[in-house]
Amino acid sequence: MSQIRLIVAKPGLDGHDRGAKVIARALRDSGVEVVYTGLHQTPRQIVDTAIQEDADGIGLSVLSGAHMTLFAEVLRLLREEDAQDIVVFGGGIIPDGDIPELLDLGVAGIFTPGTPTREITEWVHTGMGRPTAA
Repeated sequence: MSQIRLIVAKPGLDGHDRGAKVIARALRDSGVEVVYTGLHQTPRQIVDTAIQEDADGIGLSVLSGAHMTLFAEVLRLLREEDAQDIVVFGGGIIPDGDIPELLDLGVAGIFTPGTPTREITEWVHTGMGRPTAA
């Protein structure tokens, strides 16, 4: 099995990236190849990077309150680029009431503050929410 390759991105105007860096480091330490895009990325930049890097997934960190718009736009752009095989997941300050809608949009997983990094790395290593072959 090849190494998992992920993009960790901070979309929008949110300037707080400590959590994204902690997750990126935990994923890297667990054997995942991580490309961290830095702050203030547009959904287009994130999708383009994921395609260029042949990423298996995109992890979005959103603290700004714009999570519904940003996740939806990333998913739309992935469909537009015929790249729906790239799994989208994320976390940040996301109200519990918005999580079901994000999952319905096609987000594979949402991790809110306080989620142990081990839970996230295990989720990534077990298929990022995708059905696994027996």
